[in-house]
Amino acid sequence: MDDRGSGAAAVIIFAVLFLTLAAFVVDGGLSISQRERAADIAEQAARYAAQDLDEEALRENSDEAAPINYQNCGARVQAFVREEGLSGNDVGAARCLDGSPEFVEVEVQLTYQPVLTGLFYNGSLTVRGQARAEVRTG
Repeated sequence: MDDRGSGAAAVIIFAVLFLTLAAFVVDGGLSISQRERAADIAEQAARYAAQDLDEEALRENSDEAAPINYQNCGARVQAFVREEGLSGNDVGAARCLDGSPEFVEVEVQLTYQPVLTGLFYNGSLTVRGQARAEVRTG
């Protein structure tokens, strides 16, 4: 029996296995990084939206907490994500989920292309981050 070439088959199998594992490690790290980035942008956008205070209500009730002008939350979030350099569908997907004079809640969505698994999966992936900013008194 001739064993020539059996080592080459094993090398090819291990090379494919190594590349597959490397793809999951690299793209898994990218996914975690993008989730953290989405959460960070959502936190900053929520703070930015919460800084829009209702000055008229504050003047009328100066001894109470400053109320957030939550009706402008969506526009403030959109303005912030544009300033951050997001574009396309990511800007449209950034939105204000909920709001009141005491808080605003924001969601940011990021879309990215996987690096190595893109060889097997031809599509983009989406991650989301949510954050809430509240009025603090005292």
